Amino acid sequence: MSDLKTDDIHIEERRKRIVENLQAEGKVKVAELSKMFGISEVTIRGDLDELEQQGLLQRIHGGAISAYKSYYNMNFQDRMASNKEEKRKIAIAAASMIVDGDTVIIGSGTTPLYVMQELRNHKNLIVITNSLSVAHEASYHRHMNAVVLLGGNVNLDYQFVTGDDAISQISKYKADKLILSSDGISSEFGVTTYHHLEAELNRQMIARVDKTILVADYTKIGRANFSRIESIDKIDCLITNDNANKNEIEGMKEKGVEVRLV
Repeated sequence: MSDLKTDDIHIEERRKRIVENLQAEGKVKVAELSKMFGISEVTIRGDLDELEQQGLLQRIHGGAISAYKSYYNMNFQDRMASNKEEKRKIAIAAASMIVDGDTVIIGSGTTPLYVMQELRNHKNLIVITNSLSVAHEASYHRHMNAVVLLGGNVNLDYQFVTGDDAISQISKYKADKLILSSDGISSEFGVTTYHHLEAELNRQMIARVDKTILVADYTKIGRANFSRIESIDKIDCLITNDNANKNEIEGMKEKGVEVRLV
C-alpha cells in the first residue's frame, strides 16, 4: 500500500499539470499558475523550485521555461523512452499511411524508428534512410524489398548520417513518401532542427517525395530551433498528439497542412 498522503497526491498531480502546460506552451508564469490552481504564489514557486531540481524546467524571473534542451543530452535509449506512448501512437498512425510496395524515405530520430517498427508486416517496401537505427531495424523485417542506408559522416550520438555524400546520394532517388521528424514545428517559423548539418539533407528528402509526413510528439509543437528545414506549407501531413498546442495546430491547418491528432 502506498504511503502517500492525500495532500501528497494533490501536489504530485498539480506538478504534473504544470509540466504538461510547460511542454505545451514552452513557458509558465507564477501569477497565472497561482490563479489556475487557486493557491498562493509562494506555493507555486516551491513547486517550480522542486521541478527545477528534478531537471524538468529552468526557473526564470516570474516563472519558468522548458528544460527541453536536456532531452538532447540523453543517450539514444533514454530518448526512445521519453514520451514513449505518445510516440508509439504517432507511429501507428504514420504506418497506416504506408502501403505495400511503397518506396519510403525515413529520416532520423526516435519517432521515425518507432514508425519503422510498426512497418514490420508491410510487404515489398523500399526504405531509404540516413538513420543507423532505422536501417538496423529494417534489416530484421522479413518482407522488405530493399534497405538503402545513405553514406556520409556518421553522428554516433544521434545515430544518423549527414554531409555532402548523403546529400548527393539522396538526389539519385525518388520516393512515394517521407517520414520526417524534427526538433520544432511552428506555424510561423516552420520545421526546424538543432542539427544544422542535417537540415539540408532533410530539405533534399522533402524535394524527392510525393508526400511528406511529419511525425512529432506534442512537445515539439510551437517550438522553433536553431536551423530551419522548410516552411510549414511544405509539409503535407503532420501527425502529433491530441494535447498539442491548439493555436499552433489551427495555424498549420490554415496554411494547408493536414493534421492528424492521436
